[in-house]
Order: sequence, then C-alpha cells, then structure tokens
Amino acid sequence: MGLLKRAVCIALGVFGLSASRIGAQAPYRNPALPVEVRVRDLMGRLTLDEKFWQLFMIPGGRDDRGADYSHGIFGFQNRSATTARADAQLQNGLQHYFVDSTRLGIPIIPFEEGVHGVMRRGTTVYPAAIALAATFDSNLVAGVASAIARDARTRGIRQLLAPVVNLATDVRWGRVEETYGEDPFLASVMARAYVGAVERAGVIATPKHFVANIGQGGRDSYPIDASARELEELYYPPFRAAIIDAGARSMMTAYNSVNGIPASQNHELLTSTLKRDWKFRGFVISDQSAVGGAVVLHHTEANTASAAKDAIEAGLDVIFQSAYEQASPYLAAFRSGRIASRAIDSSVARVLRAKVQLGLFEHPYVDADSAVAWQENAASRVRARDAARKSIVLLENRAGTLPLSASLGNMAVIGTDAAQARLGGYTLDDATGVSILEGLRARLGDHVHYAPGPGRSLAAYTVVPAESLDSLRGEYFDNIKLEGTPRVTRRDEKIDFHWTFNPPAPGLSVGWYSARWTARLRVPAGGVRRLGVEGNDGYRLYLDDKLLIDNWRKESYRSTLVPVSQSPGSVHELRLEFFESAGSGRVRLIWDTTSFDDAQQRIDSSVALARRSDAVIVVAGIEEGEFRDRSSLALPGRQEDLIVALAATGKPVTVVLVGGSAITMSRWIDRVGAVVMAWYPGEEGGHAVADVLLGDQNPAGRLPITFPISEGQLPLRYNHKPTGRGDDYVDLTGEPAFPFGHGLSYTRFEYSDLRIEPATLGPGGGAQVTFRVRNAGARAGDEVPQLYVRPVVSPVAQPVMALKAFGRLHLAAGEERQVTFVLNARDLNILDEHLRAVLPESKTTLLIGASSKDIRLRGELTTIRYRDSRRTARSSR
Repeated sequence: MGLLKRAVCIALGVFGLSASRIGAQAPYRNPALPVEVRVRDLMGRLTLDEKFWQLFMIPGGRDDRGADYSHGIFGFQNRSATTARADAQLQNGLQHYFVDSTRLGIPIIPFEEGVHGVMRRGTTVYPAAIALAATFDSNLVAGVASAIARDARTRGIRQLLAPVVNLATDVRWGRVEETYGEDPFLASVMARAYVGAVERAGVIATPKHFVANIGQGGRDSYPIDASARELEELYYPPFRAAIIDAGARSMMTAYNSVNGIPASQNHELLTSTLKRDWKFRGFVISDQSAVGGAVVLHHTEANTASAAKDAIEAGLDVIFQSAYEQASPYLAAFRSGRIASRAIDSSVARVLRAKVQLGLFEHPYVDADSAVAWQENAASRVRARDAARKSIVLLENRAGTLPLSASLGNMAVIGTDAAQARLGGYTLDDATGVSILEGLRARLGDHVHYAPGPGRSLAAYTVVPAESLDSLRGEYFDNIKLEGTPRVTRRDEKIDFHWTFNPPAPGLSVGWYSARWTARLRVPAGGVRRLGVEGNDGYRLYLDDKLLIDNWRKESYRSTLVPVSQSPGSVHELRLEFFESAGSGRVRLIWDTTSFDDAQQRIDSSVALARRSDAVIVVAGIEEGEFRDRSSLALPGRQEDLIVALAATGKPVTVVLVGGSAITMSRWIDRVGAVVMAWYPGEEGGHAVADVLLGDQNPAGRLPITFPISEGQLPLRYNHKPTGRGDDYVDLTGEPAFPFGHGLSYTRFEYSDLRIEPATLGPGGGAQVTFRVRNAGARAGDEVPQLYVRPVVSPVAQPVMALKAFGRLHLAAGEERQVTFVLNARDLNILDEHLRAVLPESKTTLLIGASSKDIRLRGELTTIRYRDSRRTARSSR
C-alpha cells in the first residue's frame, strides 16, 4: 500500500470515524489481501484501550448495567435466548453493534462450552465425553463433534471451549466425566477427532486445561509438580495432538500451578513449549478468573496488575473473567505501561488473525432459519442415540441375565436415577432428555413398574432453609474474638457459606475473621429431630439463649448435631457464632427433619415390588462434577443397601450405573446378575439403555478408565511403570475390579493368525500387524481389538504396557474378518535419558486382546536403534 493511502487510512482511524465510514478503503477490510497484511493494517489503527478489549472475554452482553463497549471486545458467552432463532438473532444483534457502531467495526467471537453439546437451549445433548471415549470409535466422535460445531455455527457461535484433553489419572476427580479417560494415546486419538471436525466446520476448538489440573488425592486444580519426562510422556501428548495434528486455534490454561508457577503465568508452558516448540499460532485464553488466582489462591502475585503483566508476558493472550466490572484493574494494568508493548501486540495479532481467518469481517451474521432447521434436525437425535448405544459398557453378565426378553412379564425399575434423565456436567439445568424409565416404558408399556428407592443421597441433615429463618442478621468482625464493632452488618438469606479465596465481606482478611448470626427460627410442620452446625470448627450455637453446642476451637472440619424438642410451628431465638483463623472458612446451620425410617420404607417398598416382578432393573448413580471430587467411590446414600436387599429376593437383578467415573462394587457385585455402565448417556440415553437391556443393541463399549476394587488402590492406571517390588497390599490385591479397555458382549469373539510384517522395524519404516477376529456366537455384535506394546529391554523405564492401536468392527454371527494395525517407528519411540525421541535397539512385545487384561495374541517386533540428535521430544510429533 502506498504511503499516502496508508496515511489517509490511519488518519480516518485517528479522527474516530466509524467502521462504515472507513469502509472498503481500509486494507484490513479487504478479503482479497493476505491475512497477515490485514492483521498488520488493523494493528496499526488500534489504540491501547482497543487492544485491551480485544484481549478480554466474559459471559454476558451489551445489556450489562453501566457497560461501555465502544472500544470493542474479544467476545461474549450469552445464554439468555430460549430458542435457536432467538439465539441466532441475539448473536446477530451483538455483531451489528460492534460492526456498525464501534470505531473500527471489529466483530466479536461468540463462544460457548461444547464438551458434549453446545450449552444452549434447544441444542442436542450428546453422551458425556467419557462415554464418547468408551465407544473406542474416533469416527463416531468426529461425527458428534461435527454436529456440535454445526449447532454452534448456525447460531453464530464461533468458538467452543472444548474438548477437555486432561487425563483422568485419578478417578476420585470430579471432572473425569469431561475427559477421554486415563490413557494418553486414546485421549490423543479422540482429541484429533473432535478438534479436527470442529475446526473444519469453521469453529475454533479450545482444548483444555493446559497442562494438567488434577492433583494428589484426585483433587481438582491441585498443584502439579511434574518432571519434564512426566510432562512429555503423559500430559503433553493429547495437547500436541490437538494443536499440531488437528490444528486447534485456541488453548485454555489450567487453574492450578505447574512446578510452582500458576499455569496462566507460566512462561515455560505458554511460550517455550506451546508457542516456540509447537509453533502454535493461535491464541491462549485463561480459564475463567484464573489470572487473578495467582493473587488470591497461589499468592505468587502481589496484585492484579502484576498478575496481568506476568500472564501476558508469559504467553497468555486473552483474559477470561466473569463480569464486565472486573475489567477495570486489568485495563489499568495495560494503561500503566508496565506490560511490554511487544507482548500486548503479539497477543492482539493472534486474536485478530483468528477473526480474519473465521471470515467474521465479511460474514459476521447468520441465518436464523438455518439455526432453527438444525435444532429441529432428526438426524441429531439419531446420532445422539447411536453414540449412547455404542458407549454403554457391559461390566458383568452372569448366567445370561442380559439381554432381557421383550416378552417377559412384569419388570421392576427402581431408583431415582431411572426417572431422571441425568445428562452430566456442562449441560443447562433446564435441558431435558429421555429417562431410562421412559425408554423402557416406550418398549414394554404397562409391564414396567417403578419405585424410587432411597435415592442417591441420605444426608443425616439439611441446611436450614431461608423460610425458616426470620430476620437473619449477620455481623462480621475483623478479628477472631467477636470484639468491638462489626466491620459489616447485613441481612443474610441463610447460613450456608464457604469462603475460599475471598473473605466474608469487604474490609475483612482472608482467614482472619469472626461472625455472629441472629434470627428467629421457625420449626416446620414435621418437627426437628436435631439441630447443629457443619463446617470448620470454631463455632457456638445457642437456642433461646441456651448453649447447645460449644466447639470454640480450631481443629478440623466436622458436623455437630444435638437432639432438640420443639413443637411444630414454634418460634425460637437462635444465635450462631463462628471464627476462622487459618484459611478457608466454611459454616452451615443444619438440622435433621428426615428419618432413617423413611429411607428404609422406600427400600422395603422397592423389595415388595421386586417380589411381584419377573426381572429387576436397579438404576443407581453418583454425585460428582467440577469442584465436586469424591473421597469415596461407593454408591452414595443407601443405594448399596437397596441393591443387597433386592438381590436377596432371588429375582434376576441388573444394576445400571449412571455417572462419569469409576464406582466400587465389592459389597454387592457378587449378588447381582448383570452390571451395566451407562455413563451420562445424553438426551436419547433412555432409549439407548433400553436398546441394550432388551438386546436390540449388543453392547461393545470399553472402559477408558480403570475401575478399582477400593479407594486405597488409587491412583490406579493400567499403564503405570514397573514397580521395584510388587503391586499388592497386605490386605488387598493391586489388580483392578475392571481393567482399562474392559467390556463384555452378548456374543463371543475369537482371535487367531497373528502376523507381524516385517518382523524388524527401522527408521522411517512401518510394520503391519495382522490377525483375524471371528464372531463365534449366535448374535451379531461389535468387537474392539486393542494393540498394546511393551519393550523387552529399554534404557529408560517404560509403562508395563501402552495402547498403540485399536479399532471397532461389526461382525455378523459366524463372520470372520482380518484386522490390520500399522505401527510406525514414531509409535515405538521412547524418550532417552536426555529426553530425545529414539527408537531403541531391542525387541518389543506386541499384545493384542479385548482389554488390557484380556490378551488373546502375543508376538514380537525387533526395532533397530535410531537416534536423531536434532529431534527432541518437544519438537517431535
């Protein structure tokens, strides 16, 4: 562009002319020019404030009170629309404002969650990610991802905050349901499938959370202290696959610290590894509010300005916060000049490059009719049902309990999870689906009889609700002794608080305060058996000025309830005092208004129904989710009591498990006939489960995680490295209840005729691993052969076995087919003592079977040592 023309364009920008006035004169608006030319031109026109807003993303929209978006913004997440048409029109309205009414007319990137469906009303809810992984079918996952992307794009959403490619290395973690399981190879395959499909559809995929966010004890976002070897061998592969192989254009950081540095401020992760070594040209976003976490959680930054500076200069590009007003301290940090302009410009260029590549400057709007057509597309429901059917894992099936005959008499379906269509995390609260009870009734009609059983939870107490607390007044002190005048006095709704990185009120310090609540307690019509307090001890409870509980000391966390005797409808003066002196504060006013007898009555009525039935289906579920890690893997509440009681009737009992992670079953598994893992099966899940139970679908799902016998075995993964002694405990085996890759069928499969050609693999070569699989049963079904490898000798310890290939094939009864897996040198590379990728000169054992334990064929492949000193693990793919 000539100097005069460029000067004119810059002048138009300086004098504040709107985008429509600048028009086609501006090179950045010319689609015929190369992307980088357009980005450079637009960069030259931006003020510092405009640059900041391109690096700031939030939920919400232009109706935020007091918000000024005249400088633009990266994008919004807005779920307020109730239909597909309204959603598309909402996004169009937002784009119209930013294109027509801001100085440079830069469109936004509307974004949304998309782990197993776009988190909007009217979109299709597919099975949870862990269920999709259980299909062991990357083509199916790619098809689901393509459909999700179309749901998004027809509504104007151009970025999905998915997939989760963290590894489920400990099944106590509450977010296992969002992952593709414990194995880096399986997770990498599924990441390629999901990301590739989404990006090909013109929507930006955002693999998360870089690089790991599950720590000791299975706790969410706990610190990760991992060696370079552990990062390279275990945590990086799925992210490399998503970025290098599949072309993801965004990445989300994790909340936790990695080797002492918060992930959002971690230069080694974001710049050295991601942007330098992996040549990532997209943009990095923080998890929501993660940048400030360095101040209030990790305590590695003194203030928000420092956290913003270190994040941007470390390689973070976009700050993701939860509200407009949170922009102020970050904008101030930009204006202060503390952040290197080169780092800011690099980040802005990455965002603008994505907006140009998406075609948003030429086509910022969508056709609302297309959004409606896709919402009402029957093919989506068919796809959701197929995915659910293929994800279901048959864990146990004694004496042919399943499949059930469609001509059986009465069926008892028991459990609250049978009547609820549980869809899993990252689903709207008002999303609906087909329940298992509905699915069975659609097939068997009046032959299906239902009892709720005791439910997932039998808490010995509940939080005292707001309607039972009149004039609840909270007084908050800046000391731990309730001394002096309260710093804050306010009206609280109820006493149910958990303060982590924020104090209870302004003017107080985190971990150093006390509080006093007073109220008039109204006793409900059913009465109260016990009253008490749950939380970090350091509390006193008074009723009518009588001290009921005196626990005024700091030890740990507990629940304390005492018997009370107040008549229904009576009113009493209540006072609760609390102090926190060490960190996170938690306090809840609780009471017991339910009885153990009520749950027992529900069990008894379920048993009575079972005795009148020909078959019993128990649907049992777990509680988990983000920041909802589990210390126990047993079924919660009295569900295990229910199963034991039903099994004692002598009726054939099938247990259908609903959840996104492993469940222990030692107390009851030997008493029942069959166990089915349904996961969170999506909106068509009820029909899919009925299809499997009644034999229309032969189950072939495989476990992408290891199911332990006991929590004491955790963490437990199939691909651990060899021990220096043994795996067992003095009171328990080291083996799992169900291994990685496990899943039964209604038919039998036989493996034979293993051939490995050539028998020697050198640099740049490949070996074909060929064998035959025959359906030796009387029913058609899918089989999932799996190929694992194990070096006979390695200079550096390797996993006892590692998945390297798998496939899913359908075989008619009696049908036999040849299966071929191809192993390349890259598949057998290891990292030597210097973290260089090498092909060891050794023999590698090849193990082929139906799971990591059910090995049917075994052979050896000789590899010729090869080292390329120019290639390191970081640069290898």
